[in-house]
Amino acid sequence: MSCFGPLRGLWALEQTLKGRKESAPKGSYVARLFSDPSLLRSKIMEEAEEVCDASKPENIAWEVADLLFFAMTKCVANGVTLADVEAQLDKRAKKISRRKGDAKPKWTNNTTTEAAVVQKAEKLGDAPTVKTLPPAPEDTRIKMRIYNAKSLSTTKRTALLSRPIQKTDQIMPIVKTIIDAVRSRGDAALLEYTAKFEKATNLKSPVLKAPFPEHLMSLPDSTKKAIDIAFENIRTFHAAQLDPPKHVQTMPGITCSRFARPIERVGLYVPGGTAVLPSTAMMLGVPALVAGCKNIQLATPPRPDGTVVPEIVYIASKVGASGIVLAGGAQAVAALAYGTESVEKCDKIFGPGNQFVTAAKMAVQSDASALVGVDLPAGPSEVLVVADESANPKFVASDLLSQAEHGADSMVVLVAIGLSESRLKEVEDEIHRQASLLPRGNIVVKALANSYVIQFDTLAEAMEFTNDYAPEHLILYTSESSKVVDMVQNAGSVFVGAWSPVSCGDYASGTNHVSLHKELD
Repeated sequence: MSCFGPLRGLWALEQTLKGRKESAPKGSYVARLFSDPSLLRSKIMEEAEEVCDASKPENIAWEVADLLFFAMTKCVANGVTLADVEAQLDKRAKKISRRKGDAKPKWTNNTTTEAAVVQKAEKLGDAPTVKTLPPAPEDTRIKMRIYNAKSLSTTKRTALLSRPIQKTDQIMPIVKTIIDAVRSRGDAALLEYTAKFEKATNLKSPVLKAPFPEHLMSLPDSTKKAIDIAFENIRTFHAAQLDPPKHVQTMPGITCSRFARPIERVGLYVPGGTAVLPSTAMMLGVPALVAGCKNIQLATPPRPDGTVVPEIVYIASKVGASGIVLAGGAQAVAALAYGTESVEKCDKIFGPGNQFVTAAKMAVQSDASALVGVDLPAGPSEVLVVADESANPKFVASDLLSQAEHGADSMVVLVAIGLSESRLKEVEDEIHRQASLLPRGNIVVKALANSYVIQFDTLAEAMEFTNDYAPEHLILYTSESSKVVDMVQNAGSVFVGAWSPVSCGDYASGTNHVSLHKELD
C-alpha cells in the first residue's frame, strides 16, 4: 500500500496468496494448491500449454493471467517473492552473453514421455467401469467425451445407456463384519468405528439426544433464513401429498379404500464424508414430520471433535428428531436396524450414502430377524441435460458440474440437439473454466471420465434416447422447454427451462431429491 493507492495486479495477487497460505479455509481450491504440489505442477503445465495454443489477443491475456496466478502460487508456496523474481529479471538485463535459447529436447520431440502419459492419466482420472463404453479421445483439458448419434452402432448406443458398475462382492464381507459387531456389541462397537472412520475419539455416547443445546445450532441469521424458507417449501409440497382416504366401489356392495398411516419409527441417514448435506436432512426429515412419524432419528458422521455441523442440528430440532446418531457408514445403518443401548431400533431406514451405506441397507433388509425396511439402494448421482442452440453455455456447464462434484462415480450427460460447433466449443470452454475453479475439482475430473456429450439432429431422436436413459435429474434447456415436458416418460425430477437449475430442486423449491419415482416431480 502507498499514497498512490492500493496494490494492483501481481503485487495484489501476491499479498492475497500470502494471506490464503496462512488462513485459507480447509478444502478451498487455493488450500489444495498449497498442499498438493502435483496438482499445482499440473495446473502450471496445463496453463502454459493454453498460452501456447491461444491466438486471439483477449484469449492470450486470459490464459497468461491464469498462468501467472498458478506461477505466483508456486512462488508463495516456496517463500519466493515478486521482488525476487524482478531482481532476477533485472540481473539478466545486464548480461552481455546469452545461451542459445533452444527448448529442451522433451519439448521439441514429438514422442510423448512416460511422465507426460502418467500425468495426463492422473488428470483425466479413472477410466469408466463400463468396459463396453467407446474409447475417449485424448485431450488434456477438463472436458466430456463427444459422440454423434448418427455414427453410433447399436452396441455403442447401449453402452452409453449403461451406468458405471458398482460391485458389492468385495464390500459386502466388510459390511457384514461391521454390522455383526454393532449388532453384538452395541454402543461400544459404534464408538470404536466412529473413532476409526471419523477420527472422533472423544465421544462418550454415540447419540446426541433432544432437546439439542442452542450453542450447537449457532448459525448466521442468513443461513437460518435460507433453511427456514427451504423447510417451508418442502413442507408445503409434501403436505399436498396427504390425500384424504380414497374409496372405490368395484361392484355393487363392495367398497375398497386406500389410506395412509405414518411409519412409527424412522431412521434418516444424512451423508457426511466429503461434503456436508443439510439439504438431505430436510428432504428426509420434513416428509417424516409431515407424515406424522412418532420417532425420528437422524444418523450422520460427526466431525473429528465429535460435533455435528450446526445446520443439521438446527434441522433435526425443527423436524422434532429425538436424537442424532453420531456415526456414518455401515455402522450407522446397523445401529438403526438393530438398535443399541443408546440407539432406538427403527422400522424403516431412509437416505442416500456411499457404497458401504448402500450395501449395509441391502444386508439388513435381507435379514428377516432385523424386521426393518429400507427406501431403496440409491446409486451415484446423475443428471442429463437436453440442450439446443438457444441454451446458455454457462448454465449448461454449471448444471452438469453441480452433479459431477457429488462424487467420483457420478455421471453427467449432455444431449445436444443441433448444436453448432462453435456453441459446443463454448460449452466445453465453460466446463473447463468452471471445473478448474471448483474446490472439489479433483472429484469433478474423475466424474467427467464417466460422462459424455451425444449429438442429435432432431428433438424426437434426443428425447427417445433420454427416455431410454431414464435419468435421475433431467434438465430441459430448449427454446420451448415447457412443450417438451409432454415427451418425458422416464425421469426422476424434471427441471424446465433456463431458470430451473437442479440445485434449486435439490435444496429449496420443495420437491424431494431422495424420493424420486414414476410420478414426475
